[in-house]
Amino acid sequence: MENWSKKCGFRTNKELNRAAGVSIRSVLNMLMENLDGADSRPIVPLGHGDPSAFPCFRTTHVAEDAVVDAVRSAKYNSYAPTVGILPARSAIAEYLSRDLAYKLSPDDIYVTTGCTQAIEVVLAVLASPGANILLPRPGFPYYEARTAYNNLEVRHFDLIPEKSWEVDLNAVEALADENTVAMVIINPSNPCGNVFTYQHLKKVAETARRLGILVVADEVYDHIAFGSNPFVPMGVFGSIVPVLTLGSMSKRWVVPGWRLGWLATCDPNGILKNSGIVKSIKDYLDISVDPATFIQGAVPQILEMTQEDFFSKIIALLREDSDICYDRIQEIPCITCPHKPEGSMFVMVKLNLSLLEDINDDMNFCLKLAKEESVIVMPGCAMGMKNWLRITFAIEPSSLKEGLERIKSFYQRHAKRQ
Repeated sequence: MENWSKKCGFRTNKELNRAAGVSIRSVLNMLMENLDGADSRPIVPLGHGDPSAFPCFRTTHVAEDAVVDAVRSAKYNSYAPTVGILPARSAIAEYLSRDLAYKLSPDDIYVTTGCTQAIEVVLAVLASPGANILLPRPGFPYYEARTAYNNLEVRHFDLIPEKSWEVDLNAVEALADENTVAMVIINPSNPCGNVFTYQHLKKVAETARRLGILVVADEVYDHIAFGSNPFVPMGVFGSIVPVLTLGSMSKRWVVPGWRLGWLATCDPNGILKNSGIVKSIKDYLDISVDPATFIQGAVPQILEMTQEDFFSKIIALLREDSDICYDRIQEIPCITCPHKPEGSMFVMVKLNLSLLEDINDDMNFCLKLAKEESVIVMPGCAMGMKNWLRITFAIEPSSLKEGLERIKSFYQRHAKRQ
């Protein structure tokens, strides 16, 4: 079996992990396994962005009713077209077009199994021998995982914490060459919690145009902005540079398990169609899986009927959680927050190991925190930033306070004695 595997070119999990880096799920599993079974306190999950387990973050009844109506209609029991059913694509095109100066058509939309499949599709289509792609650091590690599977070289540009996590555009220009195919922008940001300004996004678009590359805009947290910067979709600059926009219902509607996402070509000049990328997307989807048809059938009703007060309630909760998180972090000397979160569900904080007695690095911090306090946070190494932490604040406010108080107690117990 071993020789046969080598002949077929199969790679072991160890080899894939080495190539792809650390995945969110693998780290979460490791931390959960390290929980102290004797600790009777409930786990405080500050490690991943899924607030749906908390009643205060329940999705709107409009979405629930839409799914029930779709199932009971018996219209969505058949196979769907690989690009998605037309009513869903039309509704998504209309939803995205609200923020653009031009109209997207259903032909610009491809329905995917969550935003993760949209990432898979884009990276598979862009991969070619010798090609490279520019990814943000810190960033969402799923991109590294998929590029490893597709043998697509990764080059990282930094986000600058002292400048509200803006893109280091000088680094982007220095990294790109004739084999660079695209750069990825995540806005609002996972893991940093920042929201890029209109002016900065325009500079990103102009830089990409000069370099002759397209922009992949991960906007899975679209409109989840509660600071001074409003959300601006990258597609606004589609006339400057071709944009592949990735999105999902998972975050804004708080239904990550429904696995309904999309890929949109925001390209009024038709560059992507003429380059063959659009055909490649369709060809890839022909050999891929589809989202559940009844969820697709519910999309028009969900997008058209959800009331603004639902979104306002979610934003108000996240703003409250963000304030709690930022204020309580100031009480924990070993972690510092360079920029108050103003979007998504996350914040990146810097870990000061010099103040801790027996903590080696960010992973060691998270493992011991899980074991001693039943609190889960993500080590920054999973996002490409060693000795940083990513904290998810999208949980019930009282649980967030409890979790941060436990982190404070953990610090006090491990603080270096003067």
